[in-house]
Amino acid sequence: MIEVKNISKSFDGKQVLKDITATFHTGKINLIIGQSGSGKSVLLKSLVGLHKIDKGEIIYDKRPYSTLNFKQKKQIRREIGMVFQGGALFDSATVLENVMFPLEMFTKMSPAEKRDRAEFCIEKVHLENANKKYPSEISGGMQKRVAIARAIALNPKYLFCDEPNSGLDPKTSIIIDNLIKEITTEFNITTIVNTHDMNSVMEIGDNIIYIYQGNKWWEGNKSEIFKTENPELNNFVFASELYKKIKKTI
Repeated sequence: MIEVKNISKSFDGKQVLKDITATFHTGKINLIIGQSGSGKSVLLKSLVGLHKIDKGEIIYDKRPYSTLNFKQKKQIRREIGMVFQGGALFDSATVLENVMFPLEMFTKMSPAEKRDRAEFCIEKVHLENANKKYPSEISGGMQKRVAIARAIALNPKYLFCDEPNSGLDPKTSIIIDNLIKEITTEFNITTIVNTHDMNSVMEIGDNIIYIYQGNKWWEGNKSEIFKTENPELNNFVFASELYKKIKKTI
C-alpha cells in the first residue's frame, strides 16, 4: 500500500499538485485519471520519485520516504517496477536481453539464474516465442508486454504504468489491461496506472482517483464513476463515446 498525505508540487512558481491525500491499495488496480495538464502525470512521477515533492509525505507500506536514510530509499527504489508510456526498450537488444537488463544491473544472480528469471517473466506476458526478436520486429502491443515483463523482473512490490495503452488499438489495449490485472492479483502488487482510457476504467478500475486542476476531485470505483454527479468528472467522462453508450443502459 502507498499512502500520500497532503502532497503539493510546483514548477517555476506554478502549483501543479495541491494538497493531495490518497491511498493506493495492494492487490488492486489504482487508476489516476484526468485531462491533459491536470497534474496526473506529475502525481505519478512524484510517487515514483522522479519529482521531489514540495511538502507532504509519501508512505510505502508504513515507511515514510522522507525519514529514510540513503540505503533505505535505495531499497524502496529497487522495489519499484515502471512501465513507461513509449515502452523505453533498447532497440539494439533482444526481448530476452531487454528483460534481463535490470537483473544485470541490480542483482548478483548467476547468468543462468538471470536467464531463468527473464524467461519466466516473458512467459508471464505470453511472449515466450519472441525471446530472440528485436523491438523493431514485434508489434507495439508486444513491445508493451516486454516492458511489463522487464518491470516485474525484480519482483517489485509496486508497479507504476504511465499510459500503458497509448498508441494501441482497443483490442490490444484490453489485452494489456487484463495482463496488468492478472500480474497485480497473482503477485499482490500495489499497481498504479496513469490513464485517460475509459476502456481501462471500465475493465480494471478497482480504485480510481480523478485529478482536476491539481486537486483530487473525486475517488471511487468503476461502478461508481458512471453514477457520480460530480460535474467536472462527468464532463471528462462524457468525452468518451464508450460512456455515451453505457449511459443509455444505466
